[in-house]
Amino acid sequence: MRLIQRQEIWTLTAQGWALLLAFLAATIFFVIHNLYPFLAVTYPIKSADALVIDGWISDYALEQAAAEFQAGSYRQIFTIGSKIEQGFYLSEYNNFAEIAANTLSKLGVPEEKLIVVPAFNVVRDRTNASALALLQYISDKNLPIESINLFTTDAHARRSWLIFKKIFTPKIQVGIISAKPQDYDPQKWWNSSQGVRVVMSEAIAYIYAILINWQL
Repeated sequence: MRLIQRQEIWTLTAQGWALLLAFLAATIFFVIHNLYPFLAVTYPIKSADALVIDGWISDYALEQAAAEFQAGSYRQIFTIGSKIEQGFYLSEYNNFAEIAANTLSKLGVPEEKLIVVPAFNVVRDRTNASALALLQYISDKNLPIESINLFTTDAHARRSWLIFKKIFTPKIQVGIISAKPQDYDPQKWWNSSQGVRVVMSEAIAYIYAILINWQL
């Protein structure tokens, strides 16, 4: 009985290993330089009926959202968001949708244009919950809305756009606008811990979102 045997195998030569390593290095370089622009997508619908604001975004992003609303031809602005997770007992507001709406009002957006749509109380998939709550509100109120632009924070944009399109289309067309970050340089996001955390976590979350069926 034989327990071992001689066997020939193919393996890379020194030149082959060098070529493989060069290819891997080029791939990593390409991904690093193109990952952020892919995630922080901006593709708005021209003359969209309404602007939808992710309520949890920072104040500087809300300033950009207010500027977008004032520069556009939107009939309405919706703020969406879940229950706040910290400071609930100290705040007069219960959720991020209310905080965003009141912040936008302070920034000059007319109150009659603002509609607050809180998300359902969930502990996961909050973007999905916000999208469902907004679609239900539009349907219940029978609002004549055929297109919206979703405004959210930089690298979160691609994932939010994917989820909203799966839930809203073909009934309502969805565009996307991503806020420009101030916490790190988006052109060199890998040089800061904040940039690495945001971009890598959103890349992983985007892959997760692709694998989930967000349809009603």
